[in-house]
Amino acid sequence: MTKAEIQLIRSLADKRGRTEQGLFLAEGEKLIGELRTSHLRVRRIYALEGLFTGEEVEVVSPREMERISQLKTPSNSVAVVEIPRYRLRPEELRGQLTLALDEVQNPGNLGTIIRLADWFGIREILCSEGTADCFNPKVVQATMGAILRVRVHYTDLAATLAGAVRDGVAVYGTFLEGENLYESRLSPTGIVVMGNEGRGVTPSVAECISRKLFIPPWPADRHGSESLNVAMATGIVCAEFRRQTTLHASK
Repeated sequence: MTKAEIQLIRSLADKRGRTEQGLFLAEGEKLIGELRTSHLRVRRIYALEGLFTGEEVEVVSPREMERISQLKTPSNSVAVVEIPRYRLRPEELRGQLTLALDEVQNPGNLGTIIRLADWFGIREILCSEGTADCFNPKVVQATMGAILRVRVHYTDLAATLAGAVRDGVAVYGTFLEGENLYESRLSPTGIVVMGNEGRGVTPSVAECISRKLFIPPWPADRHGSESLNVAMATGIVCAEFRRQTTLHASK
């Protein structure tokens, strides 16, 4: 590998480098294998001998892999991939269930939420500008390939949600003072807002929420943890939305 190649790869560990280059990193044989059959464009693959073949593949030594891998235990392959550019069409928000993330900052949480969205058939995630970068190497790894199937949009979240409300889209959010999730009639479509790990939903975004939901503890009067991890809460909410959709569709 050349010095310039190593410098480029290392620069992609930072958001500034990814933004300037329009590139992100993916690691591991399974994820890179999925990338090669996806709509994303793989610019270059650096791999140990015998893993991949092709014009974009460069075989590297274990020592070189240690220098370029972003993982604590170096992987066997690293891919340099072009960041996709998605266009958000407001009309697409009317007929589907969408997630919105308001200042979610932990890369592990974001990666898990993208993976959850993929599991529950949610194709679009709206993110505030202060939400973690979905192409952070830690996020990419945590998605376990879901980043290839879920489109993540960074936007002025309050303005986007206000526009959705004007278009008649139901906007849900999780709050301690909300209605019991399991006693609420949920629509099969709409936008579900999940807030920051410590502060919850910001005031400007909260103004756009028409239905406040609460995930009750068990038993209901039990005083335990103050809140749930945002990724865990997202999984619970998405599961209930999909359960009700299936239940009502079968009647």
